[in-house]
Amino acid sequence: MASPMRSLLTDPARYLQSFRLFLMNSTEHQCMREFVERQLPAEIASIGNGKSTINILSVGGGAGEIDLLILSKVQARYPGVTINNDVIEPSADQISKYKERVAETSSLENVKFTWHEETAYEYESRMNAEKKSKKWDFIHMIQMLYYVEDIPATVRYFHSLLEAQAKLLIILVSGTSGWETLWKKFGSSFPLNDLCSYVSSADMKTILDSAGLKYQLHELPSYMDITSCFIEGNKDGELLLDFLTETCQFSKTAPPELKRQVMEELRKPECSEKRDGKVLFNNNLSVIMIEP
Repeated sequence: MASPMRSLLTDPARYLQSFRLFLMNSTEHQCMREFVERQLPAEIASIGNGKSTINILSVGGGAGEIDLLILSKVQARYPGVTINNDVIEPSADQISKYKERVAETSSLENVKFTWHEETAYEYESRMNAEKKSKKWDFIHMIQMLYYVEDIPATVRYFHSLLEAQAKLLIILVSGTSGWETLWKKFGSSFPLNDLCSYVSSADMKTILDSAGLKYQLHELPSYMDITSCFIEGNKDGELLLDFLTETCQFSKTAPPELKRQVMEELRKPECSEKRDGKVLFNNNLSVIMIEP
């Protein structure tokens, strides 16, 4: 019998709603901001040496929160240098939020933004069709590799676009996170399709090693408050469960036994810790810096 469960990505509005709630309930952006503030400056210290223009490519730039922070660090390192910041982002809604954010931010005079409303794969196909292979001084792919069909090929393609002293930054969930436990156990029961696949830094290391690429890995501790998931009928809890399982209306469409097992798993120490009466899901991230 066909399962009534369907991928959250088949309902883009609900996906965005659950994603934004996830950001509000987690330290996701907070820990990324700390990384950008403390560790990124050293990583990008030579990407623009001797250049009058620095070219940055943001793959899956979303609403631009982290992108603008990254740009501020590049500006601080190379004051007055022109920066071309190209953004690949398939969601029109996210792009319009990004544009609003740029309009509200002063100090971007020397940055030229170009938005491409397309997926990473569509961008690659378009560039190949136009026989273009523009090179970049910095490329970042933050929390987006779950949504590409062929992860090794995507990483290889964008890595091939790096200039000689450039860096490729990837951020994704850590192999030590609750995501790893949840998805390794239940991934085959969730309605995954070619819109979304599970990948963590553990898988990524295997991919990079087999491609012979040089990289450094940093771990970023992070958590998400999922207490509301355990309150029957709580709207926020239902949205967060959708996000955790990448399933649209998981509470309503999952077989009762699967739902029971998932809820039980989410409480286990492999996934979450209890602190001050709250259930905090382990949302640890890994930052991977890849050399050209």
